[in-house]
Amino acid sequence: MCTDCGCSTGHNHEHNHKETINEDIKNNPQLNHKVKIIEKILSKNNQMADEIRAEFDKHKITCFNMMSSPGSGKTTTLENLADKLPYKFAVIEGDLETSKDAERIRNKGIWSFQLQTGRACHLDAGMVKHALPEFPFENTEIAFIENVGNLVCPASYDVGAHYNMVFVSVPEGDDKIEKYPVMFRKADIVIITKADMIDFFDFNIDYAKETANKLKPGVPVVLLNNKTGEGLDEIINWIDAKRKEHLKTLS
Repeated sequence: MCTDCGCSTGHNHEHNHKETINEDIKNNPQLNHKVKIIEKILSKNNQMADEIRAEFDKHKITCFNMMSSPGSGKTTTLENLADKLPYKFAVIEGDLETSKDAERIRNKGIWSFQLQTGRACHLDAGMVKHALPEFPFENTEIAFIENVGNLVCPASYDVGAHYNMVFVSVPEGDDKIEKYPVMFRKADIVIITKADMIDFFDFNIDYAKETANKLKPGVPVVLLNNKTGEGLDEIINWIDAKRKEHLKTLS
C-alpha cells in the first residue's frame, strides 16, 4: 500500500511529493534518506523517459501524455480525433485491468497497445517501454499515451512524452484544478470535457480558466463537447501547432 496516495502499487516505487517537505522534514535524517531514495528512483525513470523521447524524435513522432481522473472522456476524445485529426496516430493505453479502451481505439482503425498496470496508479517510463518493440514507428506521426485515470500520481512520472494534455470533466466540479495543483502545473493544455452537462452542474468556466492560468500562466483551456464535437477543432489546431513546434526543434 502506498502511504503517500493510498494506492496499491504493482511495482516498487516511491512517489514524489518533495514540494510539500518543510524545514522540519529537511532536518530529519530519516526523511532526508527517503527523499534521496525518491530522487534516485525518479532519476532512473527520467533517464528511461529521455530514451523514449529520443526514439520518438528519431522517427519524428510527436508524443502527447493524456492525464485525468477516471471517466473524464480521454478515450472518447481519441475516438473522435480518429475521425478528424489530419495525422496518422497510435495510442498506448494504460489501465489497471482489461483491454477495453485499447479495443475501442482499434475499432476506429487506430493501432493501440494496452498496458495493464495491475494495482499501479499511474504509468511510468519503464511500463511505456514495453510498448515500443511493437510500436508502428514507420507509420505514425502522433503518439498518444493515455495514462491511468488519476489526478495525483501520473503528474510525478515522465513517460517520454513531449506535451501533457490534462482533462477534467464538468461533473467533477470547477474546484478540481485548484485541488490538484501538481497535475495542472504540468498541463500544456487543459480540456474541460462533458460540456453538454454544464447546465446540470454548478461549474464556472471562467473560474476554471482563471485557476488554471494561475497555476500555469498562459495555458490554453478548451471546453469540449464530445457529443457535438464543439471544441474538437480547437484541440486539433493546438495539436497541429505543437506538432510543428516539435518538428522545428528537430530541424
